Amino acid sequence: MTAQSLRLDHLVISARTLDEGTQYVADTLGVAPSGGGSHPLMRTHNRLLNLWGGVYLEVIAIDPDAPDHADARPRLFALDAASTATRLKKGPYLSHWVARVDRPKSLARWQAQYPARIPAVVPMTRGAFTWSLTVADDGEFPSFDGAGDGILPSLIQWDTTAHPSAALDESPLALTSLSAVHPQASTIAAQLEWLGAAHLINVSRPEGRSRTATLTATFDTPTGPRTLS
Repeated sequence: MTAQSLRLDHLVISARTLDEGTQYVADTLGVAPSGGGSHPLMRTHNRLLNLWGGVYLEVIAIDPDAPDHADARPRLFALDAASTATRLKKGPYLSHWVARVDRPKSLARWQAQYPARIPAVVPMTRGAFTWSLTVADDGEFPSFDGAGDGILPSLIQWDTTAHPSAALDESPLALTSLSAVHPQASTIAAQLEWLGAAHLINVSRPEGRSRTATLTATFDTPTGPRTLS
């Protein structure tokens, strides 16, 4: 393992619209995301929901009010991919997760050392928060040896002392487990170990001949265990 152990930063719910994604989370977990804002660089917007332990949930969608222009870069989290559009016709879903790289380790320096393993680092800002996030040039999910599908995390490093979760309203929700099924589970597991993130997620192969990759998060809520997938 080349990295210090990473921490879970946030989970990502992809949706066609913020209202659809918010309703999905509210129906499942009993609490609706709120707040958030827009990311002009990525032409997306989001809503956030606090979880125990300095972790949060992000609902993200393409911002219909963001102008498109010829030199616009692809949106993050594979939101421009045809496969994502097809999947979202069935409704919002847990598409991805983001792991935090704490200082003194430098995410930008780490990426420069291992560009084949870590996507490019993009500086971002909103309000009082500034951060760096790994985003592939084509906007697709991180991958290694052809395996990814949202199961390998994007990496984030916050430049500000305060974390966004500290600015969100408290909620009674706690993430209890994060798990994934992937046909190339061993490849995924090897990259997670290298990143220092293997302890954050359980990865297994699908049963039978299925080639489907899925991500599932289980939560402790006031009404009992609930899952997002």
